[in-house]
Amino acid sequence: MKPVISVITLTHNKLAVTRRCLLSWLQTAYSPWELIVVENGSRDGTREWLKDLTRATEKAGVGLQIIRHGKNMGCSTSRNEAIAAAQGDKVVFADNDVALRSRDWLTELAACLDRDPKVAVAGPKLVYPSPPHLIQCAGVGVSRSGRVQFCGRGEPRNDPRFNRREEVQCLISACFMARKSVLNDVGGFDEAFNPVQFEDFDLCYRIRRKGHKVVYEPSAEMYHFESTTTAGTPTLANTGVIVRHGLLFKKRWKDMFEKEKGPTDDETRWRKLTLPSFESVGELPVI
Repeated sequence: MKPVISVITLTHNKLAVTRRCLLSWLQTAYSPWELIVVENGSRDGTREWLKDLTRATEKAGVGLQIIRHGKNMGCSTSRNEAIAAAQGDKVVFADNDVALRSRDWLTELAACLDRDPKVAVAGPKLVYPSPPHLIQCAGVGVSRSGRVQFCGRGEPRNDPRFNRREEVQCLISACFMARKSVLNDVGGFDEAFNPVQFEDFDLCYRIRRKGHKVVYEPSAEMYHFESTTTAGTPTLANTGVIVRHGLLFKKRWKDMFEKEKGPTDDETRWRKLTLPSFESVGELPVI
């Protein structure tokens, strides 16, 4: 039997988003895998809905662990707790605003790790849920001044520039797979980046500092409702957190990204896109 893969997600309200995305994962063409949900003090019915998720995972033959907290413990703390509980030697972080597109996403990401022992992290092509499913993120670049670029954002999903497997500077933890042994070796996510933002880039750089590779794998595709997980959370001053954690990231890793051939500052400018609301997105095709 193939080794189990552990998929970790966090919930804090956003029930409609969570329900749509997590249930879609149950169409995954891989076995065995387990789902670990860290429930961080939701007050919108999410805690009660997890009973329905328990029945759905049992029917799909997917293992389920639920870790419950009375408050939002922060992204890094919650993920580290889930890593410790994970049964798999490969661990996937998938936000509750990521929905299934490729049934074989776990197979493709696992194969990316298996074909090269130096690859410690592999991430899929993330695309927008509304047609024509433009790219949301195809790996992350960091300029020599520390500015971040979501590679391919807003470009056609079949653009040949983003249809080749390649080593990247970072990936976003909206969805990526990592070796549990490497996560344990580097100490998981740094809780200095709680509640959220830049914890994934910091992790990628700590893993790369150890000599491992971080790779973008376009053969796996997932839908991402961009920024839905953190948007509208009253207790999260997102702009201030981004600035503060961005400065911490730059201070910590400038000795690396200043020497790397990342994007130019001009290439990192955030592209303005008109995106439909979550509620207006219809049925999502699965491939």
